[in-house]
Amino acid sequence: MAPAIGFSASARFLRGRVRTGLVRSRNSLLPAIQMTACAVGAYAFAEYVLGHSGPLFAATSSLIALGFSRDPRLRRVIEVGLGCTIGIVVGDLLLHWLGPGIWQAAVVLLFSILLARFLDSGTIFTTQLGLQSLLVVLLPAPAGGPFTRSIDAIVGGVFALLVTVLIPKDPRREPRSDVKKLLHEFAEVLRECASALSYSDSTQAWHALIRGRNCQPLVDSMRQSLRASGEVAMLAPAYRRHREELDQMEQALDYIDLALRNSRVFARRLTSAINHAALSDEATQNIADVLQDTADAVGELSLGLAEVHDGARRAHLRTARADLRDIAGRLHPRLLDVQRLEGETVVMLFRPLMVDLLEAAGVDSREARDILPPL
Repeated sequence: MAPAIGFSASARFLRGRVRTGLVRSRNSLLPAIQMTACAVGAYAFAEYVLGHSGPLFAATSSLIALGFSRDPRLRRVIEVGLGCTIGIVVGDLLLHWLGPGIWQAAVVLLFSILLARFLDSGTIFTTQLGLQSLLVVLLPAPAGGPFTRSIDAIVGGVFALLVTVLIPKDPRREPRSDVKKLLHEFAEVLRECASALSYSDSTQAWHALIRGRNCQPLVDSMRQSLRASGEVAMLAPAYRRHREELDQMEQALDYIDLALRNSRVFARRLTSAINHAALSDEATQNIADVLQDTADAVGELSLGLAEVHDGARRAHLRTARADLRDIAGRLHPRLLDVQRLEGETVVMLFRPLMVDLLEAAGVDSREARDILPPL
């Protein structure tokens, strides 16, 4: 019986992996074609137009610059070009000083890596600088001299930028996908807090805290995608009109990040309030309702920020603002039947979170604070 269960679980796991892989491959088909065409084009240009022999760095630098990373492409191009050039200079200088050999190569590589980390934190920059300095010491220089590799790297980077400008993808796609994931998790954190209150389960409130902490990588991922998307919108004329929307999403993300941080503080305090039975039955139900309503409003905010069509987008954001205003107007201990000091602390900690959400939905900072009932 046990082997059969294990085999069934393994089969389900493999089917899931295959489905995930097929979806990932299908979504990567167009970028893969672009990367292939760009790498081959850069190689052919460097070889047939510039006359370089075997310009592998033209192809590799274009692949690195395009890639599947969310880092901005312009930065990757600069890192590849500068890394190659500085690496060649460092390698050539140390080669004349130390001479060729294995231990000399080790010294050159160590020095190059440390120098790269001193100059910049970029991983690609460090890799390229170290690799080029090592190649200078270990391999004979190409026919056009050691800096031929730098020219090849620049050619590959230029081709990558041309692909970005001439065949761009919609820069809003990844941020929209990211904000949906992020706000879905945020809404689930709030719902878990509401459930913890309803069932007086402090463990569930603690789980909500952990879930809120796990949202931080989603915030960081969205910041990266917004930086890359902003670069595409800046370089590609076809998408410059979307820069305002991307700026709005970036501003909303700042407030969502603050709201998430406040939710973690709130969940921690809620755990204590549940353990100490600090809330009456009426207060418990009222605060749980507030949390559920806020989760629904966060879902509406998600629809607004991720919506493709401008009209529907504005409608969802208006609804989110209206819902959040209604909830904010109830955030007073007296209105929620809260009597004990520890229970009041729970309400007080939720108020700044609500201000952050209102600002994320597009409400002015002063107006968002004024919506809250005076204490």
